[in-house]
Amino acid sequence: MKEKKAKGLAGLLTSERWADATVSVLAIILMLIAASGILLLLGKNPAAAFYSFLQGCGLAPKANYGGGSGMLSDLFNYLNILAPMLLASLSFIVAFKTGLFNIGISGQMLASGFLATICVGYAKNLSPWIAKPLVILIGIAAGGLCGAFIGFLKYRFNIHEVVSTIMLNYIISYLTGFFINTKYVDMLTRSSRICSANARLTWTKVPIKGVSCNIPLGIAVALAAVFVVRFIFDKTAFGLELKIVGASRSCARYAGVNVRRGIVMSMALSGAFAGLAGVVYYLGYTNTMVPKTLPGMGYDSIAVALLGNSSPVGAIFASIIVTIFQSGANYMSSTIGVAKEIASLITGILLLFAACGEYMKALGRRAVERKEDRILAERAAARTKGGEER
Repeated sequence: MKEKKAKGLAGLLTSERWADATVSVLAIILMLIAASGILLLLGKNPAAAFYSFLQGCGLAPKANYGGGSGMLSDLFNYLNILAPMLLASLSFIVAFKTGLFNIGISGQMLASGFLATICVGYAKNLSPWIAKPLVILIGIAAGGLCGAFIGFLKYRFNIHEVVSTIMLNYIISYLTGFFINTKYVDMLTRSSRICSANARLTWTKVPIKGVSCNIPLGIAVALAAVFVVRFIFDKTAFGLELKIVGASRSCARYAGVNVRRGIVMSMALSGAFAGLAGVVYYLGYTNTMVPKTLPGMGYDSIAVALLGNSSPVGAIFASIIVTIFQSGANYMSSTIGVAKEIASLITGILLLFAACGEYMKALGRRAVERKEDRILAERAAARTKGGEER
């Protein structure tokens, strides 16, 4: 006789098919509850605040718009920042599946964006058909080299990747800051000079339905990268080797997997996606670099990856949710009167709940076990009572 599957929330948390999705939904619900509590303490209406986030990123209409802009303008700007967020989360996922924690995504983004800008971004005579692909290739190469170096330090000298990536973040930040301030600074804004339109990964001021839109090329790159990562880990022997290394390095060695190659290649691949995120961010969204400032997106991408259960497809939906708060923060701040930094606070709360996924699953298993024990006890009591009556 087959046992009935557990129903309700506990059943979803213990289901092989639905457990990860249930954890993500629970994390979002708990984040909304916690954020609503904070907004109420500040004397603000949570519903109005969350709606203003949607308005700020073009997913809901505003009361009014400036000249030449509209809801489509906001939506394309939202997609422009969504693309590097998705690529950065893929960078974390690739390393995480191999048992590595790449916390240096911000530094790898900055290094790639800087090199692509000075090598191609300031070359005004290059054709767009050459400059744009070249920018992407430089980003992949620069990020991949940074990641491979971290993987080499991990395997050869057993330097933990968290330590090496944090230190490399500082080195990249100050080194690029020095060159920007001394060679590539815009004397008016004190940030780097903007790159040429031929090399920029955004088509600017494109008229669509009477409004001016900045169309991001990076969103196509990001969506293609999702399916590349999924293909690598689901359909290739190389991806299987990386997952084996992540599960157990001793078992990987016993199975004949080259652990050294796995660690270095995993970090190189992770760095390559971080490099892609960097060029899409700096040569697409911002079009400039502030000296000695790392992009916070590199850290927000960890929340995205965890919320998406380290799945490339899950990262799409997680990126959409997290980017809503990041992209709509300015409009929310101006309409509700709350500091825009609350968006980072909300992201942090979401990261906290997403990181509790295994604990939520354990609570679900415990609830199912208690229910099964209660059913068994009731059956035993019924059999005992039936025997006494006979």
